[in-house]
Amino acid sequence: MRVRWGGIGFVLLAIIGGIALVTAITPVGRYLVQGAIAEAKILWHRRSIAELAANSGTTPIVRAKLQLVLDARRFAVDSLGLPAKDAFTKFTQLDHDTLVLVLSGAYRDAMRPVTWWFPVVGRVPYKGFFDFALAQRSEKELAAQGFDTYLRPSPAFSTLGFFNDPLLSTTLGSDSIEIVNTVIHELTHNRYYANGQAVFNESFASFVGARGAVQFFASRGDTANARRATDRWDDELLLGAVWYRTFHTLDSIFAAHPGDSVRVLRLAARDSIYAQTRKQLVDSIGPRLKSIDPRYASRVRLDNAALLARRIYATGLDDFEVVWVREGRNLKRALEAIIATAR
Repeated sequence: MRVRWGGIGFVLLAIIGGIALVTAITPVGRYLVQGAIAEAKILWHRRSIAELAANSGTTPIVRAKLQLVLDARRFAVDSLGLPAKDAFTKFTQLDHDTLVLVLSGAYRDAMRPVTWWFPVVGRVPYKGFFDFALAQRSEKELAAQGFDTYLRPSPAFSTLGFFNDPLLSTTLGSDSIEIVNTVIHELTHNRYYANGQAVFNESFASFVGARGAVQFFASRGDTANARRATDRWDDELLLGAVWYRTFHTLDSIFAAHPGDSVRVLRLAARDSIYAQTRKQLVDSIGPRLKSIDPRYASRVRLDNAALLARRIYATGLDDFEVVWVREGRNLKRALEAIIATAR
């Protein structure tokens, strides 16, 4: 059964047509058209999660995960005050296991990201591609210009409440903790999204999603999953501190040696710092990880693009934790306090 768009379908088609007529001759215009078409396809194939969860023809595992999504959504609204609107009431089955590829770029001798500007969201330090071949070509072009590049998959995204964001099959393939985290993370964007502040927006949503998942499972008496969710967040905090120290060490060294004449010195210092970070990860951090394979420490990619990409989701996590503790470990009060400060 297909869920029809109703009026929104015609509006979106009109937007697509308008963009196509006005901007399709520019690279940004073509990119926006491709994204709009991909989003239209996702919206067109939506099906009701409630109906699928109640359908005996749906496999038990899928039914349980779909019900978990509905429960997490209700928790986000009732316990955290997040505006869900119609998000995560529908499900779309994709014909591939990757939703989008996300590209980041950075200067090799400065902690400075490559950024892109888009309507509504402003300037952001990443670019998502539904066209995987285009993503790979764009990465090669960026690398050819002398930038560090980092291309990776993403299973979900938010339209910030503009459309009825469905649950995607790429998210449903995750385990229970990641599913709940994703639902709360994306709904956090509906509550607050600062234009042009991608690092704050994503890091804040990471905090709310992770702490929200812990609280969700604890509220259900599921101590095992609450413990696992806590372990994952502890690992993120541990790694976030490493990325913080590495970022600021590199930033200080780069700033202390400005100018083209000492670029070689900056690159040599960069290599040395990343070697030290690798040693710290292997010797100290890896053995302390609770939910991540310790081999991650020796395999994780270390360059400016990868570091800045991780920092998008892991900046100020300890500061958010301080507010959470100050607010009596009450996540709803903590997120409202953080939003008030951000505004």
